[in-house]
Amino acid sequence: MADLAMDPRMELNPPLVTGGATYAEVTETISAITENPPPKQWYWAMGVAIPLALMLFGCLAYLVINGIGVWGNNSPVGWGWDITNFVWWIGIGHAGTLISAILFLFRQKWRTSINRAAEAMTLFAVACAMIYPLFHTGRPWRAAYWLFPMPNEALNMWQNFRSPLMWDVFAVSTYATVSALFWFVGLVPDLATLRDRTTNPIRRTVFGLLSLGWRGSATQWRHYELAYLILAGLSTPLVLSVHSIVSFDFATSVLPGWHTTIFPPYFVAGAVFSGFAMVITLMVLARWVYNLQHLITIKHLENMCKVILATGTIVGFAYATEFFIAWYSANQYERFIFMNRLFGPYWWAYWTMVSCNVIAPQFFWFKKLRTSIPVMFVLAIFINIGMWFERFVIIATSLHRDFLPSSWGYFQPTWVDIGTFVGTMGLFLTLFLLFLRFLPMIAISEVKGVLHHQINSQKGGSH
Repeated sequence: MADLAMDPRMELNPPLVTGGATYAEVTETISAITENPPPKQWYWAMGVAIPLALMLFGCLAYLVINGIGVWGNNSPVGWGWDITNFVWWIGIGHAGTLISAILFLFRQKWRTSINRAAEAMTLFAVACAMIYPLFHTGRPWRAAYWLFPMPNEALNMWQNFRSPLMWDVFAVSTYATVSALFWFVGLVPDLATLRDRTTNPIRRTVFGLLSLGWRGSATQWRHYELAYLILAGLSTPLVLSVHSIVSFDFATSVLPGWHTTIFPPYFVAGAVFSGFAMVITLMVLARWVYNLQHLITIKHLENMCKVILATGTIVGFAYATEFFIAWYSANQYERFIFMNRLFGPYWWAYWTMVSCNVIAPQFFWFKKLRTSIPVMFVLAIFINIGMWFERFVIIATSLHRDFLPSSWGYFQPTWVDIGTFVGTMGLFLTLFLLFLRFLPMIAISEVKGVLHHQINSQKGGSH
């Protein structure tokens, strides 16, 4: 083993599990997170998250009582922070399914230590996103009646299936359902492990029900792997389709700044871009709080930085393509919209977007920077800020100056807008912290598979 540690090939391809961990140590380390009392940092984070989540519910109650006029939406900016935040949260949720499904199909073993938390992040981000279209109706208790194709007494009153907003309902609900199934199926073997380890009768009962009678037989593993493969195959096209359909909210309009065919691939790349940045933000904190440096290694984080660099380059190319299309079309309204983004009243939002989404990821070209924990953490936060500004720029700058100067306006968020958005962050963080506390944040069985492959490779190299 000492000779292998000095092998230069190991430096070029560092192991995914370090510290000489054994199978038993992997099980013990991950299971102990749910079995032992949480560290003090967990309580500090919950002390921040829960009040913010309560603020969200307070803002939503105020909204229902007074109507959506309490938002800053106006004429001509009929869509403001509500749609901005909806698209941003949906984008955050894309990295989880990509890490779990697409990388699984491509047999990328470095996904194993981060896929479980990324999948959970997907579900929580989609839950936060769905708040906005639900309450955007103004009467959320009627939303199911109008958004889903339910039989009703007025046979001539049906949903408008030609509307991209209806497409959102089906796309996002399908994405949430398949992602939840994918996440739960992957949890089953680990839930059985927690069931067999615990001495608490309540935990044993709960985990026993959730593990679905798992005993680890060869037949169960065969069925499990087949189900996981099928769900990965179903999830993969959803990664590409969901945010493409969300982009149709804009692309199918005739409004300058929105009416463009580049939006579907542009939105998908941006979603993966922001999603991976959020995974890095959460994983860096989790590995520090729970001392998981030997399971969530620098190689995992570096690979995510490489994905961010690739998708960030695509996003920057999309920004340039938008300006080229506006110039090449010779449409005076398209040209005005994009020049207005550069130098108009929202110039500060546009240049913040460019700085965070185009310039910041370029630091990841340098290995020293993309393997530095403080650097990647700060850049990931900048990227998430930039991606929020991207959605805001697309919406606000395309709407606030209409075809007639007499229709021009300016959007300013109200305290309800701000409180609702900050509150969704509190809800997201609360759900994620509860996940860390009660469920295994790393896939025990999958990490053991990587460890087995790693040990066999080392034995083969020693010969």
